[in-house]
Amino acid sequence: MLEASTGAGLLENWKCLLACTLVSMSPFQYGIDFGAIGGLQAMPGFLEVFGHKAPNTTMGYNISPGRQQLISSLMTLGAFISSSGAGFFATWLGRRQCLWIASILCCASNVIMMATTNLSGLYAGRFLIGLANGWYMTFAQLYIQESAPARYRGLMISIFQSWTSVGTLIGTVVDNATNVLPGKPSYLIPLGIIYMVPVLMSIGLFFIPESPRWLVLVERNEEARKSLLWMRPNQDAVADELDEIHAAILAEKEVASSASFIDIIKNPVDRRRTLLAVASVSIQAASGAMFMIAYGTYFFEIAHVGNAFQNSCILTAVGVFVIILNSCVISKIGRRRVFLMTGMTICGISQFIVAAVWRAQPGTVRTGKIIVAMSVIYICGYNGMVATYAWLAGGEIPSQRLRSHTFGLAAAVGFAGAWLATFTAPYFINPDALNWGPEYGWIWGPSCLVTVVWIFFFLPEIKNRTLEEVDEMFDARLPARQFRRYVCVGRRAAGGEKVVKHRGSGVDGAEGGGRGDGAW
Repeated sequence: MLEASTGAGLLENWKCLLACTLVSMSPFQYGIDFGAIGGLQAMPGFLEVFGHKAPNTTMGYNISPGRQQLISSLMTLGAFISSSGAGFFATWLGRRQCLWIASILCCASNVIMMATTNLSGLYAGRFLIGLANGWYMTFAQLYIQESAPARYRGLMISIFQSWTSVGTLIGTVVDNATNVLPGKPSYLIPLGIIYMVPVLMSIGLFFIPESPRWLVLVERNEEARKSLLWMRPNQDAVADELDEIHAAILAEKEVASSASFIDIIKNPVDRRRTLLAVASVSIQAASGAMFMIAYGTYFFEIAHVGNAFQNSCILTAVGVFVIILNSCVISKIGRRRVFLMTGMTICGISQFIVAAVWRAQPGTVRTGKIIVAMSVIYICGYNGMVATYAWLAGGEIPSQRLRSHTFGLAAAVGFAGAWLATFTAPYFINPDALNWGPEYGWIWGPSCLVTVVWIFFFLPEIKNRTLEEVDEMFDARLPARQFRRYVCVGRRAAGGEKVVKHRGSGVDGAEGGGRGDGAW
């Protein structure tokens, strides 16, 4: 497969990588939102307005499980709704236009949250910012997947994920600084920093081109050529890469002339890719991370683990550090077994230990130290191994013709899982409800280990493959274990006939000659 950036390094690809970096900032405010909102629920200034007095608690205030559920989960519910409809809007709107709309929604929602002292207004703001986040997370990743060179696609998605952690860190640090302030300023300042990325991105989007693959898909071929010429350093190879993109999309259209939502399950190959994409993105929810992200500060507070805000800052800082380390190796090491399986195993065992020590000695200093230590280990496994690769696998797997529909559905299911986790968590951890506290880990430990088994048997390895190569491998109906060693020949090189070749076999054959023994 020929790509116009072949042989070019980071510096030569600077324009494309800069455009992808700008777009990758989308989850920055998503992280700020989670870091800030999680802290607000343990902040007296916020609880004075939206909570109630509770003299028997360490804070002197508490918030009911119902309000806690809605404040945290309405955002993920909005993200579920907007991402599930992403494919429909992508039929008419490009990736950049959708990101502009998301920025407008984000700013409008934050105005509502900062201005209101009414719970209904707060709920409305949370839902609207969820709609914005759904489009941010979906269309930003689609832009990166479709624009970045194959060898740097993993790096850019890793940077994308790092912005979430950086945003969460800033949100928790600001919370830590403002939680001692009296009254409304304690929570208005953290909310105010949410404006940063929408404004910056709205300006930056004027200076970068649209996704070339989306432009080819909607038959705006001259614009696609100009977009690719802007992005790629090897101008002479742009025509060949465009030919490969055209050939891949044409081959998909020959199988099915339409690109509607129902098509993601009609064809067996597309159905397989849809199920894999949905399951891959859902790995994040299966890890139980939303419990740690959305309620981390509150969790530390009720567990009597030192200073809750400072512990949250330390935990988030560790997460940022490990995801930066992840960026250095993501293009060199396989995603499926080395990272996803190992990371989910670490997440599962960490949550088992946290639940067990709290069960044995609740509320002691020794237990508190163990919880902090295991939380750090958990975040290393999640941020360093799981978070990036779950989204990356979910974005690489869909077909080009149905990418916006498939990835939109995958993101929607992922947000639905996150919503379920954030909505149900208060029932388990809140002292006014079941009061499980850290024993909530009994729920998520088994979930992590079951996911490890699924990854081993079903998730293919497609590290550093172009999207056209991924199409070719799925069309060959390879079982998951054969993806890593498969050698692609390209649709044009095959002369219209699908050719299967395996590394080390030295055998080429027509479709079916090297498939293996099953679709999975």
